[in-house]
Amino acid sequence: MQVVSSVREPLITGGKSVADVTQDICKQVEGKPTKSWFAALTVSLMVLAFGTFCLLTTWWEGIGVWGLNKTVGWAWDITNFVWWVGIGHAGTLISAILLLFRQRWRMSINRAAEAMTIFAVLCAATFILAHMGRPWLFHWALPLPNTFGSLWVNFNSPLVWDVFAISTYLTVSLVFWYIGLIPDFATIRDRAKGKIAKIAYGALSMGWTGGAKTWSRYEAVALILAGLSTPLVLSVHTIVSMDFATSVIPGWHTTIFPPYFVAGAIFSGFAMVQTLLLITRKVFKLENYITIFHIELMNIVIIITGSIVGIAYITEFFIAWYSGVPAEQYAFLNRMFGPYWWAYWSMMTCNVISPQLFWSKKIRTSIAASFILSIIVNIGMWFERFVIIVTSLHRDFVPSSWAMFSPTLYDIGDYMFSFGLFFTLFLLFAKFFPVINMAEVKSIVKSTSTKD
Repeated sequence: MQVVSSVREPLITGGKSVADVTQDICKQVEGKPTKSWFAALTVSLMVLAFGTFCLLTTWWEGIGVWGLNKTVGWAWDITNFVWWVGIGHAGTLISAILLLFRQRWRMSINRAAEAMTIFAVLCAATFILAHMGRPWLFHWALPLPNTFGSLWVNFNSPLVWDVFAISTYLTVSLVFWYIGLIPDFATIRDRAKGKIAKIAYGALSMGWTGGAKTWSRYEAVALILAGLSTPLVLSVHTIVSMDFATSVIPGWHTTIFPPYFVAGAIFSGFAMVQTLLLITRKVFKLENYITIFHIELMNIVIIITGSIVGIAYITEFFIAWYSGVPAEQYAFLNRMFGPYWWAYWSMMTCNVISPQLFWSKKIRTSIAASFILSIIVNIGMWFERFVIIVTSLHRDFVPSSWAMFSPTLYDIGDYMFSFGLFFTLFLLFAKFFPVINMAEVKSIVKSTSTKD
């Protein structure tokens, strides 16, 4: 009787060899930019230019050009800040936590996810600078001696915690990303034919030789950075949530925010990774490296984190009811049935209902469905931050001060600036840097690849 052993889905398809991996990934860097890449970059730069005009106008005129008022002091600025920080979480999760757990499927997607993390955190930082009103005094948020002209920061303020958490997160993520790029830069350096390319990639590769001792140190540093990054995944959005949780505003003053925000960040981050990788996979013809199996696993993570977020929504309502505090109960009823009801139900539809479609394997393994639902999830997560911030503020304890928020051209323009910046950076990364970690993929190509 024939005995058949079930094996996991292959991580690399098409019967690729080590040489094939190098050729398939390097050709995107070595070839001339395509017309479609130039078209995408042109659109992105146009959006960035319009956004830059709006951002500079905001800095020149002051944040009075936004739609803020005496009641709603935070709106699109902090909504967008929290949204971008959340998107930046998936990269570190894929790189650090999955590395520590020896999950080899991360190797095809970690490079693009790490780049997305860095670009998303930079986009988030633009909203903090804009919200300051006087961005040239940003250093006042740092613990500098008073002889530098700043007052010692208030370490009791969660806004100061934000500065430390996000700057640390950006620094560690940037180092982690760059360290992983070094072996691939050396490969491109050795293949380069032009003088400028040889010099540029030679400098970026930092003298990489590929010796046994070099690889040993590289792997040791990667593990150390993964260990440093793992608590950052939990701490950064926890600290961002404390901007709200440490206040006394109804709808904010709750202890569920830290785990709820972390789950939501991973949820939105994986959705954005899915969106970007599906486009990259198609444009760069990387179907053998970013397979349906990778897409399905990311969709499973989206199901899990989306379900956690859904439970958090229900728990919030239970806490409001159980507290017996009328102001707390009213805040949540106002979210559901008040003037911003459309934002609340959009959030529930996108974040709670739509991810449940991934329980179907047919939908979970569908390219079109995965792409559409990943975008829907990120729309829903933006609405979540809008609902938390605006609907908790626009009706406070005194009805005479109730007000509505409506975005102005500059609110929208500053948001467009972040999109222009993000996609410009990502397009440049996709052209001049290898979008897949060649060194790591080569380590699994023999044991996990199959011929179609």
